[in-house]
Order: sequence, then C-alpha cells, then structure tokens
Amino acid sequence: MVRMPGEFAPHERTVICWPTRHEIYPGRLLDEARDAHAELAQAIARYEPVTMIARPDQAVDAAERCGGGVDVVELPIDDSWFRDTGPIYVYDDGSRTAVDFSFNSWGEKFAPWDDDAAVARRWAQHAGHPTRSVDLVFEGGSISTDGEGSFVTTVQCLMHPNRNPSLTRRRIEAALSDALGVESMLWLPYGLALDDDTDGHVDNVAAFASPGTLVVQGCDDPDEPDHLRMDVNRRTADGWPDARGRELAVVEVPVLPFRERDGERVPVPYLNYYVGNGFVVVPTCGHPADDDMLAIIAEQYPGRVTFPLEIGEILAIGGGGIHCITQQIPA
Repeated sequence: MVRMPGEFAPHERTVICWPTRHEIYPGRLLDEARDAHAELAQAIARYEPVTMIARPDQAVDAAERCGGGVDVVELPIDDSWFRDTGPIYVYDDGSRTAVDFSFNSWGEKFAPWDDDAAVARRWAQHAGHPTRSVDLVFEGGSISTDGEGSFVTTVQCLMHPNRNPSLTRRRIEAALSDALGVESMLWLPYGLALDDDTDGHVDNVAAFASPGTLVVQGCDDPDEPDHLRMDVNRRTADGWPDARGRELAVVEVPVLPFRERDGERVPVPYLNYYVGNGFVVVPTCGHPADDDMLAIIAEQYPGRVTFPLEIGEILAIGGGGIHCITQQIPA
C-alpha cells in the first residue's frame, strides 16, 4: 500500500535548490535571494541535515554562503523551487520511493525547464533512492497530506487547463491515489488571488498540522480579493470528513501581509511555512501581526520550536516562500 507521510513526520534531511534566474530576481535581487536561501539552509541545519543543490558553475558560491554545515551537491537546474521540481517521497509496502511526476514549469511559463523536469530523477539517482515515474503534470506545492490518506489541494491549480487539460477531477484523484496514496481529497476552491505563477498552489493557503487539523490562511482586509476567497476556503474545509471519518478541525491564521517593491505587489502568506525535526520555520516580512500569527501556528505544533525568518518578501518577489524552496526526505 502506498502512503505519503505528513511533512511533520521524521525527516532524513531537507533539500533546497540554489537560485539561478536573473529574470525572476533581476539586478541586486538575485544576490538577496541567494543570501535568503543560505540563511534558511543554515537555520534548518541546526535541526536536521540539509543539502543544497546548485548548478556546477554556482556550487562554490553556494558552499561559501551556506557554510560547512550544509552539503552542496552539483546538479543542473533551471530554477530554485524544489518543492515543485523535486521528487515526492512515499512508502510503498514499507519501502521508501521517490515519485517523479512530469513538470512543465507551471503551465510552460518559464523557459527553459528541461533540467528542472529532470532534477527529481537526477537527485534520486545521486541519493541512491528507488524512483517511480508518473505521467501526470504535478507539483509538490499543490498538495498537503495528514499522512493517513487525507489530502488537500485547490481546484484553481489542479484543474487548470495548462496542466492536465484532458483529465477530470475523478481521473486526477485516481492517478494521485495510485502515486501518493490519496484516499480522500479536500478540494478548496482558491489559491491566493495574486498567485499567477503557480495558479493557486495550496501551500500558500492550507496545510495539515496533524491528522484531523488543517491550518488555513485568512485575509483580514475586506478590500482585498483574498478576503472572500480565503473565507470560502475556510468554510469549505470546516467539518469536512477526512479519510478516517473525522470531522476536520480548521484553524485560521487571519492576517495576510502584502509588500510592494520595485512596483511589484506581492502577498507574503504565513502559511508557506515548513515543518521539520523539532521546528517550524515561518516566512515573515516585518508585519505588526507577525508575533500573533506565529503564536497561532506554534500552538498547532507542540514540542517544536516555531521561529520566523524575515525572508518572506524576497521569496515572494521570486514567486514563492519557504515551503516552496524546501523538500523533505522522510526518514
């Protein structure tokens, strides 16, 4: 039986990719993004092993910025979003397997993507992990699981015609059941309104904190489109019967910060956090509500240290957050 463990299950390590694209981080922003990736890698390395994948011509820079506590592996990549380009790990009758989905750069948005489409298999081969390829365009940031067969996604992303236009919802669920062990799927209607790059990934708006508990992003500003969208998501999730017949408890993080830089306005969702061995790291951007929102998240992860990293703004400008650039390797 195939089972994808929850992110909160024990990790062997975390894998991150080094930023490469000047088009995404023009001018000085690429340097800032690299410093942010290094800061995150160093923070996680206090709790579990970290590997940074870098292009061969950028590996020395990555190693120098990350320091000796982070392993650097040279592999060709196009971009830094390993949550979406890397493998998703499952247990299959007790054996750990890296699942390699098809990747089309979020609907053929950012060319080239050949190396990103190959990095899941290349990483798994480097690590010596058995791999299974699945002919479905899919990204890791589009799902969250409780580790017991319950998953959450968004209609906005998985049903978008730039991914798998010939597939119905039922056929997508069937493919994910075979690949990841989906028994029950909660389809939230929306991602964030400004999330054009991923077409509404769920890791900006919802995450399972434990079996039976879902944390969701709210929006406290009634003038923002996300105010209604996040409210609909919350009401859709509340009381949903999960794969084990429990009524889902929904915990809202009610504030959604926005930042503007160089003429670009971006949301910085707290929900794009990452859970590892003994810690939760949350992207922040200096909003007055940071401490209160971190306290809400921390309550859902007893026994873990919940801490902020003020790198949310630069990652959001690039199109994501802390969760988007990390991928857990389960123990």
